[in-house]
Amino acid sequence: MINVYVEISKYLMILLMAMYTFCNFRYFTVAEEEAKEDYCAWQQRILLLLHFIAFSVLFFTGEELLLLPFYGVQLLFFLCYPLLVRKIYPRISRLLLNNVCLFLALGLIMLTRLSLEDGIRQFVLILVGALISLPVPFIMDRVLGLVNWRWLYGAAGIGLLLLVFAAGSVAYGAKMTLSFGGISFQPSEFVKLSFVFFAAAMLYHSLEFRNICLTSAVAALHVLILVASRDLGTALMFFVAYIAMLYAATNRGIYALLGGLMFAGAGAVAYRLFSHVRTRVAAWLDPWSDIPNKGYQIANSLFAIGTGGWAGMGLGQGLPNRIPIVEKDFIFSAISEEMGAVTAICLILICLGCFLQMMLTAYYMDMLFYKLLAVGLGVLYIFQVFLTIGGVTKFIPSTGVTLPFIAYGGSSIVSSFLLFMVFQGMHLIMMGDAEAESGEETEEYWEDEDTDEE
Repeated sequence: MINVYVEISKYLMILLMAMYTFCNFRYFTVAEEEAKEDYCAWQQRILLLLHFIAFSVLFFTGEELLLLPFYGVQLLFFLCYPLLVRKIYPRISRLLLNNVCLFLALGLIMLTRLSLEDGIRQFVLILVGALISLPVPFIMDRVLGLVNWRWLYGAAGIGLLLLVFAAGSVAYGAKMTLSFGGISFQPSEFVKLSFVFFAAAMLYHSLEFRNICLTSAVAALHVLILVASRDLGTALMFFVAYIAMLYAATNRGIYALLGGLMFAGAGAVAYRLFSHVRTRVAAWLDPWSDIPNKGYQIANSLFAIGTGGWAGMGLGQGLPNRIPIVEKDFIFSAISEEMGAVTAICLILICLGCFLQMMLTAYYMDMLFYKLLAVGLGVLYIFQVFLTIGGVTKFIPSTGVTLPFIAYGGSSIVSSFLLFMVFQGMHLIMMGDAEAESGEETEEYWEDEDTDEE
């Protein structure tokens, strides 16, 4: 009977993911705010039903009594958190808020399936991230001097990266973490934000060639410290985000061309300098030639994705734990194996929907600083998704970055909350500007009417 329920549930979850994805893109095609709210309301209902079905399967297949109260506190969070955020900030983007909750739900489902202990830890980290990020939209909307702190952003970022380089712990061939009192965190996750703030503020200040050279030098220093720490995936994200911001600010294709040439040159140098880069490239080119060693992780990732097929094996029915560090870098493979390729494709489309919302925010922002901030953070987000999914599917060599909100990790969760809340703050500013313009147009209309009557 349990096997029948597991089999039925996986098709129900696929249907729910497809419906959620439809609502996500239908949102962009309707103009009426009431219709948009209806689609967002349906998204929330779908999310709660998907979450319930998944945890009921985990309970019946695992028979862990602790799953019941754990599901209960998660349900309370997914009911209360969106209501609290919308109560405090009525004009935020409900679409982005819903998508964050969906990513969190999928992450908790898969992490709980892999390890109940990891799932509980992740939920605690989610609560911390949600609490820390809650004031960010207020700060973005009310603090007017953010653009003037450009050197503070740059100095803080470089200082943190230098601290990691000098005293960081080595993990998987790279220095990425700092430990204090038994608590480890990854500073580069937060420097991502300060880096984009720095570049946006500098390019807003001046687009003269001298200032662009100065900004590029400081940006390059960020990247070089990351390269020296062998955190090459994050260095690549910084580089791509900066090139995108520079192109958006100047609209000069020469910067994009130079960026591409520098990327190619840096890749060749990194291949020669770092043995773990050569190992990852060899595993990417031909994982089957050395499955027990170099190709073990990517080969098992591909086996998992292929085994899952379109519909998946069903929660609890696959073997995702065969993949090393599956809860971090390869969580997408675990989702593909047990929830199916259709669910995985829907997840990718929802990530693209988030990026589309981010770029729309950039388009409608009046102030160049906010435009560049939206472009930089949006490119950072979608490029991180690309690196993660591309790595686990053998589209590109693995870079060791994680899938935002879904993969296990405290620094990643908190920084992802902060990034999305910065966008919520810009959405508040955008809505305020739109209302102000609407008010001015109405005032001009009545003035014209009065003039005609006279």
